[in-house]
Amino acid sequence: MIPFNIPPVVGTEIKYIQAAIHNRKLCGDGPFTKRCTEYLQKKFNRKILLTTSCTSALEMAALLCHVKNGDEVILPSYTFCSTADAFVQRGAKLVFVDIRPDTLNIDENKIEKAITPKTKAIVVVHYAGVVCEMDTIMDIARRHNIFVIEDAAQAIFSTYKNRLAGTIGDFGCLSFHETKNLSMGEGGALIINHDKDSEEAEMIREKGTDRSKFIRGEVDKYTWRTYGSSYLPSDLNAAYLWGQLESAEIIQNYRMNVWNTYFNAFTGDAVESVLRLPLVPSECKHNAHIFYLIAKDPVMRNDLIAYLRKKEIQSVFHYIPLHSAPAGIIYGRFDGKDIYTTQYSERLIRLPLYYGIRPEEQDAVITAIRQYGSNR
Repeated sequence: MIPFNIPPVVGTEIKYIQAAIHNRKLCGDGPFTKRCTEYLQKKFNRKILLTTSCTSALEMAALLCHVKNGDEVILPSYTFCSTADAFVQRGAKLVFVDIRPDTLNIDENKIEKAITPKTKAIVVVHYAGVVCEMDTIMDIARRHNIFVIEDAAQAIFSTYKNRLAGTIGDFGCLSFHETKNLSMGEGGALIINHDKDSEEAEMIREKGTDRSKFIRGEVDKYTWRTYGSSYLPSDLNAAYLWGQLESAEIIQNYRMNVWNTYFNAFTGDAVESVLRLPLVPSECKHNAHIFYLIAKDPVMRNDLIAYLRKKEIQSVFHYIPLHSAPAGIIYGRFDGKDIYTTQYSERLIRLPLYYGIRPEEQDAVITAIRQYGSNR
């Protein structure tokens, strides 16, 4: 079976994990945490805090936006539940809006109508590593004095008009889960785009204490100062991530080559007449996180998944819309009409794409889909 995903391994991770053990510093903010943080801060030119997951980063963003009971948060329904969970925990009501049919990102033209006096934040999700229409979204947010949080779990190193995903809104949230381009098993990062939020963010991540100041020698002891939780990843996880970051360019180039091979193979082919290819706006540069196809209807999508399974190829669908999930019905509402969210959820299929997929494996996937397309 050709798997849908294999976690990335470059070969140096074991060496760095052993070094972390030798350092006798396994908890958060050890030497490898600092290396990873310095790398990311240089890359993004922003204050960045490693976290235990992208979910944790979203939870921190919700706290930093001071989301409280009765507030409303606008977001797409076509996303993972973590995008919603972070704000439901703070007592917010979710307001789902439809997605665009081209990028499957939140439809920026649906946002303003969904705003009410209770709206506290807009949460955007950069689906498949393609950044949302951020200029329009930021203009709406500024005019209404509301926060923007970028769920950039899938979009590390993606850009919009030469700006990195996660650096445009008030906060950006990255993922280093095993399914992402770069991994630490479970992990994430919070991008802080305004210096005024840095100190509070550090305390929230450190159980509400000013321990970060203590570590830097800025105070002679640390104490509990505000609310918070334990969002620091182990230095063992950071050691694994350091190996990935050192090889980030190699990993990214490999994935982009796989993505382009799929795209070029299907462009102008019989496949394109029955299965729609991904669309990337000219102002965006994606990171090859996902290669998907859109079938004409759910029956064809499910049939293609079954067909590929018989060929020993694992392909998968993606999100079930949150607004139709049991929790989504309890905690949220859909504003306007669901024109594209559900239908595209039911028609999308993702193909195997990971660092290390062999050319002959990708050729097998391409051949199988071409055979399927030519028989439709």
